[in-house]
Amino acid sequence: MHDHDLPITQKIKFIQDTLYTISGKWKLPILMAMYSGAERFRDIQRSVGGITTRVLSKELKDLEAHQLIVRKVDDTYPVSITYSVTNYAFTLKPLVDEMIFWGQKHRRAVTKN
Repeated sequence: MHDHDLPITQKIKFIQDTLYTISGKWKLPILMAMYSGAERFRDIQRSVGGITTRVLSKELKDLEAHQLIVRKVDDTYPVSITYSVTNYAFTLKPLVDEMIFWGQKHRRAVTKN
């Protein structure tokens, strides 16, 4: 079944699922930082800028619960924790790229007047 064959109520439900998973001020910026190679907590925090430690920790847990990132704990001294984007998260990349493109056009359109 193609998306144009779906009833509007089902389309809205799928949009709500998407928004629930990636909405908020921080989830997409965190994913963008991780798409760019940030793996450690502090590197992600530096890349995103303005995010508190507490909020970043919560958002990383949410992204992990949605299977968009993986948290890896290396049993070294000191303990090393890294985060990586899952293959599943890369399926969002075209959507994110399209949002960047739209955002650039929108910014130009609203700042013209």
